[in-house]
Amino acid sequence: METTPLTQQVIEFNDKVLQDELHRLGLKVNHHEENIRFLKSEVNTVQESIADLRIKLGKGVVIANNGASVQEAETLVIQSILNQEKTAASLVCHLRKYEQTQIMKDVLGVVATLGKVNDDNLSSLLSEYLGIDNMLGLVCKTYNCIKDLEIYDNKGIIDKKEGIHRLAGTIGRPLDGRFTVFCLENIRPFSGKVMIDDRQRHLILHKPRLPSGEAPPGFLGFAVNMIHMDEAYLGYLTPNGHGLRETLFYSLFSHLQVYKTTADLRSAIPLINDGAISLDGGIFRPNGSFCLGDRKNVEVKFTVTANLVDSSTHGSTTMEYQVKLKNWEKERLVEDLKREEELLKQVKDLFANLKQQLMDSRLISPPVAKRVQVSPTNRSPATPGSNQFSATRGSNHFAASPGSSPFAATPRSNPFAGTPGNSSFAAKPPHMR
Repeated sequence: METTPLTQQVIEFNDKVLQDELHRLGLKVNHHEENIRFLKSEVNTVQESIADLRIKLGKGVVIANNGASVQEAETLVIQSILNQEKTAASLVCHLRKYEQTQIMKDVLGVVATLGKVNDDNLSSLLSEYLGIDNMLGLVCKTYNCIKDLEIYDNKGIIDKKEGIHRLAGTIGRPLDGRFTVFCLENIRPFSGKVMIDDRQRHLILHKPRLPSGEAPPGFLGFAVNMIHMDEAYLGYLTPNGHGLRETLFYSLFSHLQVYKTTADLRSAIPLINDGAISLDGGIFRPNGSFCLGDRKNVEVKFTVTANLVDSSTHGSTTMEYQVKLKNWEKERLVEDLKREEELLKQVKDLFANLKQQLMDSRLISPPVAKRVQVSPTNRSPATPGSNQFSATRGSNHFAASPGSSPFAATPRSNPFAGTPGNSSFAAKPPHMR
């Protein structure tokens, strides 16, 4: 059944209205999705700020070092190193008490004494991750210092009368076995940017992100940025201008990530490249191996103090107030995010309904091009010669032209034609008169 031109215009108009409305709703969907991405990014940024502030405040740590002062904590760490008899680290700590030789002047210290953390549990985890050999490693400023530590004879055998072995013999503490030495001059430094305005020179690292743009649950930060250095070591720079964090600690930890729980760590494995640890004891190494089983007491670990940033009550109160402000900001952002997600759901539902309505209307009323088929033998009635009943010469078998049809009204084609003297009413048979 064909539709009239007016009906077709109405159909086309309604179709266009639906398409325009779908386009408008599509723009609204994009607008709400952009808002949601922005709000999620803001929430993630605030969460990171809160985590950083809480780490600085030492949240979750009841008492650092069992109530000991920073000086007492450092003494305990040095004593734990001295207990490792017949080690180079023990010898260096012992010689610090006496007049330093040229060798001792070029040795910056032992790894365990060059950094501090504000959490006893974190200190144990980081120390366990590095292992006793790295924690007792010596840190030299130059390569010449390493050459002076150990001298060899022509056969490649260690000369016990030279270098650090000679010093060990003079005080009756001979060395036994190998020991690790880090040369700051030869360590490949961190190639990224450093927070110039930050006295601690924290590294600017790209935090792991989920496909949604958010940080993985439980992510606290990078271990290399959780190490705190004393003022005495902050001023030290290599000839190329790199500090301890960019050289020594980056070579030890690289991008090692820290998570709250082992469950958080394992769920974030696809985002971990250089290993990770969790505060409940999980260790995932860069080579893909896990450390399982019961944890043991760490013999040597970093100094622990809960007042690394500001020991004053005022500084602590200020950061707690900042945490409170950040939590308020997070709550507002979360509310805005929920509202945007609800609006997005409503717009998507409306979009789906209108799309279905448009598809249904097109199924009921197909376009004109599909509804009216034009062919040479079936033309529009308004076109001359397109109608079988038109009066055009030769266009109709029933046209009244001579010889154009076997039923044409010619004198010889009909015996009852109304010609003069040949009328059916004029000459009837006698029985029909």
